[in-house]
Amino acid sequence: MKILVCISHVPDTTSKINFSEGDTKFDTNGVQFVINPNDEFGLTRAMWFKEKQGANVTVVNVGTADTEPTLRKALAIGADAAIRVNTVASDGFSVAKQLANVVKDGAYDLVIAGRESIDYNGGMVPGMIAGLTSANFVNNCIGLEVDGTSAKAVREIDGGKETVSTSFPLVIGGQKGLVEESDLRIPNMRGIMMARKKPLTVVEPIDASAETTSVKFEKPAPKGAVKLVSTDNLDELVDLLHNEAKVI
Repeated sequence: MKILVCISHVPDTTSKINFSEGDTKFDTNGVQFVINPNDEFGLTRAMWFKEKQGANVTVVNVGTADTEPTLRKALAIGADAAIRVNTVASDGFSVAKQLANVVKDGAYDLVIAGRESIDYNGGMVPGMIAGLTSANFVNNCIGLEVDGTSAKAVREIDGGKETVSTSFPLVIGGQKGLVEESDLRIPNMRGIMMARKKPLTVVEPIDASAETTSVKFEKPAPKGAVKLVSTDNLDELVDLLHNEAKVI
């Protein structure tokens, strides 16, 4: 079984986010980047298939050279090889086109992607990869078992879960539940040393123009000052909720 795990290079959630060039570009100065959490759940599940079923696991990223430390971390966790498509990840469609080309060239059985990245939260790429490669697709995936060329997937739906049977080729959009946070792996020294010897292939992008352009980013407005009301003055509280907050 050949597995391709899509890896997004995203800011750590503890990073302070700012924008530059008139709020049209994300400012990367001083920002720590990590593997997208939804992708990390998928990578950990892929490691289970590698260890239990002998799967071969490749990780892929669309990005410039500054994303390579994130790919190296994925190799240190246990992936066998890495591919970097040498272009800026400009929008969901162009990224999906690049990844679909990698999928076709590698003839992968299973493609595991996060249901969305935590930077832009587009949630489009996994479904578009499936469409561009004519593969089966399961989104919001919180459980996956493989038996030969068949798969049983569990996905989260409103108010519950749905279990579906499908077959390869398959693309999933994974999330927490595919594995639990306690199952996530931290690279050890042996893994880090081995990652240096594993192949990281840089491929040039195909022609895939972006269909959308970010016009402007805007951070949420700062929260206003807190008003404290004495527990003995309920009339003032009701007045504030009614006339100022306008919630009653």
